Amino acid sequence: MTIRVKLDDIIEGLEFQSDESSSFLNKKTGDVILMTDYAMQAAEDDEPLEELEGWERDLVAIAREILAETGQYISLPTKFDIDDYSIMERFCMSLDNQKISDILCDLISGSGAFRRFKDAVYKYGVEEEWYKYRDNAIKEIAIEWCRENNIEFEN
Repeated sequence: MTIRVKLDDIIEGLEFQSDESSSFLNKKTGDVILMTDYAMQAAEDDEPLEELEGWERDLVAIAREILAETGQYISLPTKFDIDDYSIMERFCMSLDNQKISDILCDLISGSGAFRRFKDAVYKYGVEEEWYKYRDNAIKEIAIEWCRENNIEFEN
């Protein structure tokens, strides 16, 4: 049985990826679950569910299923797979205005690159272009991931 998912749910799961959480697709229901590192650690430590709050119990129970590798859950691309830096770099090179392109390219190296970049897209009035570009890049990552994992999706 092939599950059909909403592409927007996959995209949202990708956007919520962080250093402290990961998103997983439940292949039976099509739901995208945001899993915290805390819940994964509690599941690994086999923490008694009775000692947890109700919402934590549910999350830790799901984390245990993920760790058991039952095949019911599949990991979405991580924030490292998404690689925001590469998306920023491609955006800089895609701009028609060479001056702004050069300025943004110079700003995205070294510590603080993300903050400098964000400030500059506002300063130079290309924030709408940036967010549209990033949204399209994330959408393409979601579509590619679905195809690689034989998951049907609807827009």
